Amino acid sequence: MQTSDLIILHEDNHIIVVLKPQMVACCPDESGDSNLFDCVKEYLKTEYNKPGNAYLGLVHRLDRPTGGVMVFAKTSKAAARLSEQMKNGGFEKRYFAVLCGVPSKKRAVLENYLRKNSVNNTVYVCTQTEEGAKFASLEYEIKEEQSGLSLVDVTLHTGRTHQIRVQTAAINCPVYGDMRYGGEKAVKGKLALWAYSLRFTHPTTGEALKFVIEPPKDENPWKKFNI
Repeated sequence: MQTSDLIILHEDNHIIVVLKPQMVACCPDESGDSNLFDCVKEYLKTEYNKPGNAYLGLVHRLDRPTGGVMVFAKTSKAAARLSEQMKNGGFEKRYFAVLCGVPSKKRAVLENYLRKNSVNNTVYVCTQTEEGAKFASLEYEIKEEQSGLSLVDVTLHTGRTHQIRVQTAAINCPVYGDMRYGGEKAVKGKLALWAYSLRFTHPTTGEALKFVIEPPKDENPWKKFNI
């Protein structure tokens, strides 16, 4: 990813809000692939002629196949305050997902305990007493149904790895394009999971901020729905 590809939704002295493209890592990992964090950092160094290592704080993450809104901190103070908001539930993260199948309830809260297998980077639903179990909660609402698929609006209450993908697969409605957790219902294609809305309080001004960016409506399966 090049700095010329960067789509900036908002920037001030303390934060920068950007679009994370699908299939781009949000931060450096063992793959060594180009990633959003390094791209934003390079942009700051170039744009403001910052010598050496420009500061950039990673506040939250999105899985590589997931696109949508991300905020980074430009100062350590902003990073600390945003991280505190994350811990205290001050961040509202909402996603659109296209599911294979239609959940039995139009609106519901899904609660599970999840455990991550670090060897194969896969997450499982487990019992509360299992070692490494972490509580996971989300709320979904069905917005539209088309041809055996459903568009759902998801609000995360916790931020576990692969959480939406695992919890929707657990009710037999996996995310479209999810070959890892989709099982027999898996449909090949780009993962239809998009972080469309991010709401939080500005770390220095206290202003309530909300950023929204829609999924690529000209691509499958999004184009089947009236988003």
